[in-house]
Amino acid sequence: MIKGASGYAPSPGYLAARMAMMPELKDPMLPEYTINEYEPLLDSANMSPADWFKIANDIAAHYDEYDGFVVIHGTDTMAYTASALPFMLKPLSKPVIITGSQIPLCEVRNDAHENLITAMLIASQYPIPEVCLL
Repeated sequence: MIKGASGYAPSPGYLAARMAMMPELKDPMLPEYTINEYEPLLDSANMSPADWFKIANDIAAHYDEYDGFVVIHGTDTMAYTASALPFMLKPLSKPVIITGSQIPLCEVRNDAHENLITAMLIASQYPIPEVCLL
């Protein structure tokens, strides 16, 4: 999300650019990662069950390639996504961490930075066979 004239809005490529500037992500404790950015980017208030299926299908399609998954999600509907995904991803033997923030990454003071790093650590370091909300 970036701040625009009418509030915060999703911006293609913004997350990847910000993550590339985070020195913490070069720490050996943190995993290598791939960003799968959806087109179009959605405000989570506009998400529907079809979007949950898309997320679940993408995780299933790449399941054997990764030790865990992080889904970065807006807070408006993340609880619904976190409730639906466990039913769509059975059986699950790896962590799927859904995280978001109250204050977006584009702000100087935000909770997105810590939530993202923590989600990546949990997804890569802990064998939690669950969908978790962080």
